[in-house]
Amino acid sequence: MRHSPMHDDTPKEFDSSTPERLAQIARARALTLQYNQLPADDPAARSQLLKQLLGSLGSDAYIDTPFHCDYGKNIHVGANVYIGLNCTFIDNESIHIGDNTLIASAVSINTATHPIHVAERIYPTPERSSNYRTLAAPVHIGKNCWIGANATILPGVTIGDNTTIAAGSVVTKNIPANVLAMGVPCRVARSLD
Repeated sequence: MRHSPMHDDTPKEFDSSTPERLAQIARARALTLQYNQLPADDPAARSQLLKQLLGSLGSDAYIDTPFHCDYGKNIHVGANVYIGLNCTFIDNESIHIGDNTLIASAVSINTATHPIHVAERIYPTPERSSNYRTLAAPVHIGKNCWIGANATILPGVTIGDNTTIAAGSVVTKNIPANVLAMGVPCRVARSLD
């Protein structure tokens, strides 16, 4: 899975309260509930359910349980990807995970955010089913990456190929290929070339 570093990751308005999106969320919740209850030793059933839930699933990809997402269809997982226990992917926008990437337990990938100023965040009238303004931007994780336990990846972030993100990091900006990055906020610590 190859991604251009030139894609537009500017957050865009996202209305999660439309009937179509509410139905998509309900469908994803039902499928993830089923998935999280499947036995770990039934790979065929697990794979079949993930193919219904996700936008795309590469060969030999594995997602441990419990797993949580909003829509499912916006998540694209490459071949030979491992996603650990208790990961949450908020996929209002697309999430792309490259081949051979390892995502440790309790990683959160978020494509949704809200304006920081209250006047922009809260709608003044109750005409909508949601009173909050939501913005969304895609997340791209390259191939051969390792995302450490409890890392949080925020909207609009691209992580380059062959990069390691240390456990507990909060990734707020793009991280280049072939580096070790860590911290809150996450910054490049050293090259891995």
